[in-house]
Amino acid sequence: MGEKHSNLWAPWRMEYIRSLADAYPDQPECFICDYLAHPEGDRANHVLQRTGRWIILMNLYPYTSGHLLLAPHMHTPDLHDLDDEALLDHARLTRDWIRVLTEALHCDGLNVGMNFGRCAGAGLPGHLHVHVVPRWNGDTNFMAVTGHTRVMPLSLDEMYDKLREGAQRLGLEGIP
Repeated sequence: MGEKHSNLWAPWRMEYIRSLADAYPDQPECFICDYLAHPEGDRANHVLQRTGRWIILMNLYPYTSGHLLLAPHMHTPDLHDLDDEALLDHARLTRDWIRVLTEALHCDGLNVGMNFGRCAGAGLPGHLHVHVVPRWNGDTNFMAVTGHTRVMPLSLDEMYDKLREGAQRLGLEGIP
């Protein structure tokens, strides 16, 4: 016989998902495109790297400390719009930032993923982006499950400095 499957219901999550479109009325429609157009704000926006085709930034609403977003310059929701060079750059950058996160944060593992469409969890469905999420044994605990609170041991600014230094140590180009 198969194992019994249990569900943990989190109805608060749907309220959050529905609120995304209206949460920041003063923000531009696509914050990634706004960041691309304003490199002078890289530190304030926690942009870690710019390449000819991609931008790497910290997620301002992270699941764990060091949660990154990798996004192409092209405002597109789909992978099929990217040329082969952009896709190859994506693979290289994912590899490089996994190394930075692993060495700088000593994480036990990582999640790498993409959400296509709002129903799949994409908070910004119009601009393709890749999540790279560091993980540690025991990082999901009662605070997130029952308290709807994630514990982040470093501020975004401290994490930005730590990751930027790690990227520079590894010789990544395009670090602001």
